[in-house]
Amino acid sequence: MITIDNYLDSHYIHRSNWLRAAVLGANDGIISISSLAIGVAAASSTREPIVLATVAGLVAGALSMAAGEYVSVSSQTDTEKADVQREIKELKEMPKEELNILAQIYEKRGLKKETAMQVAIELTETDALAAHIRDELGINEISQANPIQAALASGAAFTVGGILPLLVILFAPVKGMEYWLYGATIVFLAILGTMAAKTGGAGITKAILRITIWGTIAMGLSALVGYIFGIRL
Repeated sequence: MITIDNYLDSHYIHRSNWLRAAVLGANDGIISISSLAIGVAAASSTREPIVLATVAGLVAGALSMAAGEYVSVSSQTDTEKADVQREIKELKEMPKEELNILAQIYEKRGLKKETAMQVAIELTETDALAAHIRDELGINEISQANPIQAALASGAAFTVGGILPLLVILFAPVKGMEYWLYGATIVFLAILGTMAAKTGGAGITKAILRITIWGTIAMGLSALVGYIFGIRL
């Protein structure tokens, strides 16, 4: 039986925060580590420099992704908290003006003026702050992100994504390593695109094309840099 408590269970929007961080982390892990390895492989005739650069990039990248995601989401959360505090102050100092603003919001959404005012009054009587946070500021439980959750998802996903090209580096022939990496990375990206699309309910073909095209551009430029500036090691 569908109720107000479970009706979102079959929807995808509640997955958006962690899915965004996970896909971003895995995509960055696959592309950045592969691109780094391709650039080094283009300038190296031995496996050791490629492995060393890849491992260093993997560790640094995972920590950077986690820290960056935490700082970014924390900044967003701080901004939301500041707006909530401002709203609390405005509700105390100018309740009539805030009521009118709420009514205007509902009126713009399609309610008649009298109905919009009645809805605003009833919601204000129930929980004025919650109504303004949700409808004036646009903050709700779905849109709110957890800094720690986002950091862990991003860092872990980067690590998993970065390990995939590392495995290719460890077992593929050194000669033609760039081509092995490129081919394997395209496969990894296609799989990631498919998984992300299915998890988020999006189109698979579009997701695969988007992720593989940009991955190809990144790896191609990295290989070019390796060929131009690299010294055979």
